[in-house]
Amino acid sequence: MGNVAGADWGLQVEPPLRLADVERHAWDDHADLVVVGLGGAGVAAALEGVERGLQVLALDRYDGGGSSAANGGIYYAGGGTAIQREAGEQDSAEEMFKYLRIEVGGVVSDATLRRFCDESVETVDWMLGHGVKLNSTIWREKTSYPPLDCFLYHPDSSLAAPYARQARPAARGHRAFARNGKKAWGLGVGIWAPLRDAALARGLRSHQYAEARQLALDADGRVVGVKALQIAPGSAEAERFGRYIAQAAKWIAALPPSFPLAWLTYAIGRWYLRRAEDIEARHRRPRWFRARRGVVLSAGGFIMNPVMVRQLAPAYAGGLPNGTLGDTGSGHLLGASAGGALDLMGRISAWRFINPPKAWAQAMLVNARGERFVNETLYGASLGDAIVEKQNGKAWLVLDARLRRDAFRQARDPRIVPFQRDVALLNLLFNCRKAPTLDALAERIGFDPATLRRTVEAYNRAARGDADDPFEKRRDELAEIAEPPFYAIDASVDSRLLPMATMTLGGLRVEESSGRVLDAAGAIVPGLYAAGRNAVGVCSNIYVSGLSYADCIFSGRRAARHAAGALVSCLKSNFK
Repeated sequence: MGNVAGADWGLQVEPPLRLADVERHAWDDHADLVVVGLGGAGVAAALEGVERGLQVLALDRYDGGGSSAANGGIYYAGGGTAIQREAGEQDSAEEMFKYLRIEVGGVVSDATLRRFCDESVETVDWMLGHGVKLNSTIWREKTSYPPLDCFLYHPDSSLAAPYARQARPAARGHRAFARNGKKAWGLGVGIWAPLRDAALARGLRSHQYAEARQLALDADGRVVGVKALQIAPGSAEAERFGRYIAQAAKWIAALPPSFPLAWLTYAIGRWYLRRAEDIEARHRRPRWFRARRGVVLSAGGFIMNPVMVRQLAPAYAGGLPNGTLGDTGSGHLLGASAGGALDLMGRISAWRFINPPKAWAQAMLVNARGERFVNETLYGASLGDAIVEKQNGKAWLVLDARLRRDAFRQARDPRIVPFQRDVALLNLLFNCRKAPTLDALAERIGFDPATLRRTVEAYNRAARGDADDPFEKRRDELAEIAEPPFYAIDASVDSRLLPMATMTLGGLRVEESSGRVLDAAGAIVPGLYAAGRNAVGVCSNIYVSGLSYADCIFSGRRAARHAAGALVSCLKSNFK
């Protein structure tokens, strides 16, 4: 994977420090478990650890939370959670397993996936018991994101016919019972913050503005600590750094890069980020943190590191990075520096959401040749995967005048979230190529006219009920494309006005029963755990909404449980 010191990937991770005598090293602080990155996985490891009697210390370059706190607040859970039961939704761990087994694609074992599903009800109870607020108001229709007054919905492809015939659908998207105005992001804090507060109340020591740079190994190769560069806690510099970072994150994420005026918001964000980085350069000092029972790497993905994305997943380089400033890949590099094996690093989740408006999902997606290639009602990540992995990143949404009118009307529905409305209207107005005939539309886009005509004719036969749809769309999910003029919306990975959000799914290989990092030969790297998007996990094949958050909680708790078990075993051995 290149130079593990990070030179090839724009990172400054140092090779491990090897200690002949661990006790003689000048440690600044110590704990049983040191957590690197206090996002979703990190907070789960921290809370589970302190509940099990471990002394836990967490390091985060920023304020904590990461992408888990910044996301839309969706948590994937099923099997009959308290929220599902309250909503009258029928589900079981077996049906959840049958559905997810299709999506997971074997990246984790069936035993691990079953454990994930079997523990889902208990995990939601655990979260509720620590102050997380969820709600059973349900939205039963297909959508990329539910109306803001609904909190339980179908966040996946389970309602689509190809999946529904294999596993009984259930609403498994549990949205945090929180509001951020009319925005659909920043709601993940409704799950993360109560868990953080619960961990702090039970003894977690959290170090902000501390960037992990180096691991320490003992003479046997066991990971025993971490070096971080930290701004002095409570100092004026730390306060200014926090303000600058908050402003940088706000402005950088204000608009997709391809949108009008995005250059200006991004430039403002970069100005604040440079001010923050200047404080880091002048005021950080190295500090060493001893980990008696292990280090958990939970520092997020690497989607905000364009160098890594271009090198490892170039087909996705034109997408919209969906992450926060800490998603640089530093956790991956730290693990690799100690011998950990990286896997599925080219696996990116790309999201092409086209519902709402429903009329878009009733239209048809075609490739660069003008051929259909997918069921348009599938979840957005499945559509994005089909576009990038199977169609070289190129796709067009073809519709007629009636569907375009329907889309305008549906986009103005007050129930849909503003970001859904705004993106739909922007593309209907400014990303919609128009032609009086299908042949003329084909010439405008570059399709073979005869191919596009055949594609539309076959689609219309299915819409009329004269033939079955080869991609298993139901009759009410289809609409004839017959009324001129005709339109095509660019739905490619690099579409200027219809950004395709992307996030990374690969990471360090781990022993699935414990979360301990594995090397290239499959041997355990002692003292080192990985969780969340630093590790290969349940969502590392393909994403559905909330599955990464759920995997963060699952894998973070798993690592802490194992570390606590190791502590108990050690104490029993010493007692004997």
